[in-house]
Amino acid sequence: MRPPHVAPEFDDWVRASLAEVESALERWVPADAPAGLGAAMRYGVLDGGKRLRPLLVRAAAEAVGGDAEAALRAGVAVELIHAYSLVHDDLPCMDNDVLRRGKPTVHVAYGEAQALLTGDAMQALAFELLTPSSGVAPALQARLCGLLARAAGHAGMAGGQAIDLASTGRRLDEPALRDMHMRKTGALLRASVLMGAACGDVGADAWCALADYGAAIGLAFQVVDDILDVTQPSQTLGKTAGKDRESNKPTYVSVLGLAASRERAFALREEALEALERSALPAQRLRALAHLVVDRTS
Repeated sequence: MRPPHVAPEFDDWVRASLAEVESALERWVPADAPAGLGAAMRYGVLDGGKRLRPLLVRAAAEAVGGDAEAALRAGVAVELIHAYSLVHDDLPCMDNDVLRRGKPTVHVAYGEAQALLTGDAMQALAFELLTPSSGVAPALQARLCGLLARAAGHAGMAGGQAIDLASTGRRLDEPALRDMHMRKTGALLRASVLMGAACGDVGADAWCALADYGAAIGLAFQVVDDILDVTQPSQTLGKTAGKDRESNKPTYVSVLGLAASRERAFALREEALEALERSALPAQRLRALAHLVVDRTS
């Protein structure tokens, strides 16, 4: 059921946006990469996933009147970075998972070495797509690359994963847990919003407000993920349910409890919506995405 705050036309926008992203991934992820690498790359990114990050890119770009071609490339690039992170996270040396998006993980289907190379190739392809020979101004190319690299690297996603691995079996307090998740999950979602905003003309105040929105949504997404991990079956999630608990990893549910975690997700959504109000931008689709993140069941 659609949340009452979301207009019916939002569903049409989501369907059209997802179709455009899927078509671009189909075109740009090469089937002919050597030695079966192309097949593994396409297996790891096509026909699955929520595509929330490209939706955030597009919604933010539309709110600032941004360039549609640049936004599409940015959305596909950030989705490739996300997909590469999942391929590597699932490896036996990391989270050692066998199910992703309702099918065997890449290393189960293609072997560990091919999965490692698949993630490497996806990461490189993301930046290749952000730097076309024409169609996107060089200054914008550089800005998009910088935003994505910082979100994916040691200060963002990779750093958060390092903290996650180092924290297995340890009890973190809420500030430490928040820091980990703001890096591991939140940084890429925040970058998605800012990459979309960078595709248009946006003032400093609106930029800061969108950054705050992205940070709140990024953390809310992970809080909801932690809740779903203990409340939904694997068939619904498309990945192994209860994995964090079995691995003795700190989560919002283990630190705050289930009820308090739900309240935290609602509070983060309010933070995100308040930030959009401060932006003074026509950001109805970003508002709807904030509700989608918190109200989702998978």
